[in-house]
Amino acid sequence: MTTTTMPSSEKVLRTAYQESVAAYWNAEKDPVNIRLGEVDGFFHHHYGVGDYDPSVLEGPEETRDQRIIEEMHRLETAQANLLLDHLGPVGPEDRVMDTGSGRGGTSFMANQRFGCHVDGVTISEQQVAFANAQAGERGVSDRVRFHFRNMLDTGFETGSLRASWNNESTMYVDLYELFREHARLLEHGGRYVTITGCYNDVTGGRSKAVSRIDEHYTCNIHPRSAYFKAMAANDLVPVAVVDLTEQTIPYWELRAKSPVATGIEEPFLTAYREQSFHYLLIAADRV
Repeated sequence: MTTTTMPSSEKVLRTAYQESVAAYWNAEKDPVNIRLGEVDGFFHHHYGVGDYDPSVLEGPEETRDQRIIEEMHRLETAQANLLLDHLGPVGPEDRVMDTGSGRGGTSFMANQRFGCHVDGVTISEQQVAFANAQAGERGVSDRVRFHFRNMLDTGFETGSLRASWNNESTMYVDLYELFREHARLLEHGGRYVTITGCYNDVTGGRSKAVSRIDEHYTCNIHPRSAYFKAMAANDLVPVAVVDLTEQTIPYWELRAKSPVATGIEEPFLTAYREQSFHYLLIAADRV
């Protein structure tokens, strides 16, 4: 894939807000991300889906914390696999993009499953360095690469991608600008997938719990309807919409009992249970 030379931080980070987000992720060493990734070397920055095994809460007290960590990681890996299930047919010669790639977990899973070329994009230079080091350790740096780039202006070639995705990273950017860039990058008939939290604008504006989540992560959670409006404006036609809200609640219930709880668990559980917040998967084709 053709790219320009490595841009300076001034060119990548357009606004003071983006600088603050980059600073947050450059400094981030949250155990909820690090300890879970250490289970099998796939480091994620997203949540999980599916029921947890209640037996992890039983048994010897001295191994309880590790059992919970491993079970939480299983649930977040299930979430990444669900996203990859919706990418459609991807072959070894295809190129895909992980937009807001974090420490690279979903990128490595995509390469492992499809054998494809993967480019990850993030505004955190620390995440780029970490993920590229991982690619080297895995022996896949010729096919999986991570770049210090802005997801709204990646610099990659028009029509070069078979598929692209955002895994819980859309809440940091304007959706119209984001989907315009995905539509530019995707080949005709290419597939875009996002898994995201969004607030329920049928029942009103941001609830108190959703506002607490925004504040905690320095993000701007979008209303559910905004995703479909922005996709329609950028030639992305949804082919699957899956409400994962009920499926993600067990993850948060388990996380609240875990040694890596951060205090944000209760706002998530409140928002999901009161239906002011939804957890969605949207798959859309470029037309």
